[in-house]
Amino acid sequence: MESCVQTDIGAAYLERPEAELLPRIAARKAELADRLLVLCHHYQQETTYRFADATGDSLKLARIAAAAHDRRFIVFCGVHFMAESADILTSDDQIVILPDLRAGCPMSDMAGHAQVATAWAELATVINAERMVPVTYVNSSAAIKALVGDKGGSVCTSSNAERVLTWALNQGERVFFFPDEHLGRNSAAALGIPDQEVLLWRRSLPLGGNTTEQLRRAKVLLWDGYCTVHMQFQAAHVAAWRQREPAIKIIVHPECRREVVAAADYYGSTETIIKTVAAAPAGSKWAVGTEINLVHRLKMQHPDKEIHSLSPFQCLCSTMYRIKPAYLLWVLDHLANGRVVNQIRVPASVAAAARLALDRMLSI
Repeated sequence: MESCVQTDIGAAYLERPEAELLPRIAARKAELADRLLVLCHHYQQETTYRFADATGDSLKLARIAAAAHDRRFIVFCGVHFMAESADILTSDDQIVILPDLRAGCPMSDMAGHAQVATAWAELATVINAERMVPVTYVNSSAAIKALVGDKGGSVCTSSNAERVLTWALNQGERVFFFPDEHLGRNSAAALGIPDQEVLLWRRSLPLGGNTTEQLRRAKVLLWDGYCTVHMQFQAAHVAAWRQREPAIKIIVHPECRREVVAAADYYGSTETIIKTVAAAPAGSKWAVGTEINLVHRLKMQHPDKEIHSLSPFQCLCSTMYRIKPAYLLWVLDHLANGRVVNQIRVPASVAAAARLALDRMLSI
């Protein structure tokens, strides 16, 4: 993959007030017109989100990009792995741009290609790795998706993880699921897989901290990665809201810990959270366990409902927050002047194998 060193865009952008930046962004968008597609993830701050041509979760946005054959420039206001997925799914003549190359994903970084490949080789010394099927959450690098594609596995999302896990278990004896322990654990629990058949692989320990016998009994091996935002939600927060507001409904993302998901009324992807709250009756009360920008947006969009963050703290995705208006304007200014900056390019060999894993998911 390419280097993620971000150019210093300078005081001309960083020291300008938003009141000046926002109309300039709008003017550049109008100038670039139908050559440009701006995509924004649900966790983006509102001052950037307002410029989106399309919004959604990571895979939805990548698929929108792939379908937009007439748009030459795809500016992805999200994080690095999302832009990689868009580059994999778009045509060779389309250019995917990430406004700030420092916008990464800590969870994705917890499962590096070398780490996962080493773990796979170590497992092959004690089990039949030919009968193990890898599944990677879409929140992973292109290199990890390629490894999964090469080994006959599939990508999954937070909305289809249970279906993909079912498929994988029908393909082999066990599944190696990464990088998010909690999505994997919640999905396994939803399928009724006994806890003793779900094992955690700890990256820093020989055999992931497990015995050979435990590994041979396991149906699902979970990589010990996690989302730094969703780990902030606790079962105690659920209990506190139940005590304060007995009629409240609680919905959380499946990247939350198992005990949080078990205590909630509903759980699901960002799209599921949005649709569930939107469909709820006026006057209903909600505590939402996901990133704070989405919670704030739900409050603005549904003033007829009482909507709160599940946590008393501001659970912000700090890397997503890097896509500020100044960086969006910077890339648009360069495009208007015939220059491309911050292009995300996945090598062809990696993209081909990663596409296999994505296509398997789409066919399940």
